[in-house]
Amino acid sequence: MPRSLPAEPHRILLIKSHSAGIGDILRSSAAWAVLKKRWPDAELHLVFLTRWPGYPSEALIQEHHLLSSAHFLPMQEGRFVGIRGVGPRIWRRLLPELRRIAQEVQPDLIIDHEPFGIETSIAARWMRHFCAAPAVGVNQVLGRGRFYDYAGPGLQEYARRHELSWPMDYTERDFAVLAALGLERNGQRIVLQETAAGRQFRESLQFQLPRDRPIIGVNIGCGTPDAEKKRPSVEFLVEVMGQVAAASPHILLLTGAPNERSINQGFLGQYAARWDDVGHILDIAGQTTPSGLTGALAICDIFVSSDSGPYHMAVAMGVPTLALFNFPSPEHYHREASVVVTGNGSGNSDATVSSILRLFDKNRVFMS
Repeated sequence: MPRSLPAEPHRILLIKSHSAGIGDILRSSAAWAVLKKRWPDAELHLVFLTRWPGYPSEALIQEHHLLSSAHFLPMQEGRFVGIRGVGPRIWRRLLPELRRIAQEVQPDLIIDHEPFGIETSIAARWMRHFCAAPAVGVNQVLGRGRFYDYAGPGLQEYARRHELSWPMDYTERDFAVLAALGLERNGQRIVLQETAAGRQFRESLQFQLPRDRPIIGVNIGCGTPDAEKKRPSVEFLVEVMGQVAAASPHILLLTGAPNERSINQGFLGQYAARWDDVGHILDIAGQTTPSGLTGALAICDIFVSSDSGPYHMAVAMGVPTLALFNFPSPEHYHREASVVVTGNGSGNSDATVSSILRLFDKNRVFMS
């Protein structure tokens, strides 16, 4: 017999896995916001089974204003009896941790957001043993729904019911399971607030910036080898931002991780060679953690970024954002952000300049 759904849950346990990228986890915040709208007094507790322990997203997500707690549990995959997956040795370590969290939180509702794989299904079923909560999941493949008391439709069925294009907006994935609870997205965007570390960084940064000029943040980003294909060419950005500066004077704030300092320095060198003046550019790459970056984003009037973590953070914070994609990727767009597809990372400069100026002018009107 399925356990009854609580009319007013007090503690909801959310299970996630898949990618530990900042943007990928932040996309779930739209679902968190919908849950909090429906049950404002409910605590949300996240359990993330991660294949990338210690990833920079962990500290940021643990500070998220909608979560009462966030637990990142290492889950290494390997080969077991010739099959790729999580073997007995890993489960012997994971299961006691999952039991401990379930007993500490004592949720009255468990939600497994992952549509694929068996690991989070096992985790949901296991944690269910140690509390009175029903488990809700996604019936993505035949038989998977049997792990849960209630199951939402598979992703393609969810997209069909909501008349969504396929591949589906990645943020919508988390709402397939919420369909089992009768909850809809209804246009909810992803959300993030400035953290204490962000506020501290913003206050220190303000002393370095003139107050009479607006600020455009730029994240060239994609400093890891697997993400290089998403980085727009430096030459392209130099041309674009030089034209923007000529049309509308501003302060240009270059953000980036520590391993992206050389990318920003390359931009500065090429900008100086092309446009001479770099006095309006401030490079803060490596000076912030993801948490501290929330303060840098809060000070920006608009933000221009490659398809990287800061792009999603800016959208979540409500900063007017232009995302630069080297190739079309509709499932990774946000409806709140403007998007330019550069082709090969070096084209569409006129369209990009126009988009920045349009966003810039619109924001200045809003600010006034």
